[in-house]
Amino acid sequence: MTHEQSDQERVESRAHLLPEEAAVGSDDPQAQAEAILAESDLREADQGAAPDTVLEHRTSEETVPPIEPPD
Repeated sequence: MTHEQSDQERVESRAHLLPEEAAVGSDDPQAQAEAILAESDLREADQGAAPDTVLEHRTSEETVPPIEPPD
């Protein structure tokens, strides 16, 4: 099996719409599958590539102190 064949099999497998996708439809499930898998491959190669996937690592000293309610 060549790399191209395995990619084609991935696309064909992903082109079957999920129930949520089928509910809204798709003009081109094949192109949609290719785009989804390409983005997935990018995220896998560079885990900082996807928005909102980077966790901040801060210490308690770097956070804002809580506001004390008035007495």
